[in-house]
Amino acid sequence: MNYNVVEHFVSINGEGVKAGELAVFVRFKGCNLNCGYCDTKWANIPDAKSVSMSVKQIVDVVCQSGVDNVTLTGGEPLMQAGIEKVIAALLLNDKCVEIETNGSMDIEKIRHKVKSELDNNMKDKVLNDIYDEVADDMSRLSMTVDYKSCTSGMEEYMYLHNYEVLSEQDTVKFVVSNMNDLIKAKEIIDRYSLTESCNVYFSPVYGAIEPAQIVEYMKDNCINGARVQLQLHKYIWSPDTVGV
Repeated sequence: MNYNVVEHFVSINGEGVKAGELAVFVRFKGCNLNCGYCDTKWANIPDAKSVSMSVKQIVDVVCQSGVDNVTLTGGEPLMQAGIEKVIAALLLNDKCVEIETNGSMDIEKIRHKVKSELDNNMKDKVLNDIYDEVADDMSRLSMTVDYKSCTSGMEEYMYLHNYEVLSEQDTVKFVVSNMNDLIKAKEIIDRYSLTESCNVYFSPVYGAIEPAQIVEYMKDNCINGARVQLQLHKYIWSPDTVGV
């Protein structure tokens, strides 16, 4: 089974829990959404240049880098048929795997598929060892799930059950452009008690809203447990730079 990869590179995580840490990024081709503020539209078009890579080739690229963190992104990585095989193989190589997903795909389903792959790999081991090892592997898998608010034009496609099944290693990211996005984000945070179950970040659309406006909204509404995050890579390099 092969996967369409438009680029892979080593850089720092520009956002999220591991912001500032080194990571290997593997960007897959294609997306099922078309967000108005998307900064990687070039990876989503049908004729985007890509390389067909096997599980082994992807794992080799990651392992040869010597970097422990892996971010699978897109596009929408969970659109790739059999992506659970890539995730499981990376976990079995002791990597910490983050999936950046747009909120429209069923993350609970993909977790079950990854666990099944790990279970199958462990089937020849002593039974008592299996579950400890699988649990350890799964603890190194995290989901960063977007909630696309009205500005994106894609809010109707959000798979709401996702926000009920998040764990402490997972993250919900609200990409915000204006006050309406902030109001919606607070509504979703409150409805699903997100700050109690996972990490929560407000990420301003670069150039669309001042981070200070987000901070003021958080203060005015006493939003505890959430963080403002700036996309570090857009400040370290030019906002349009690819491969960083």
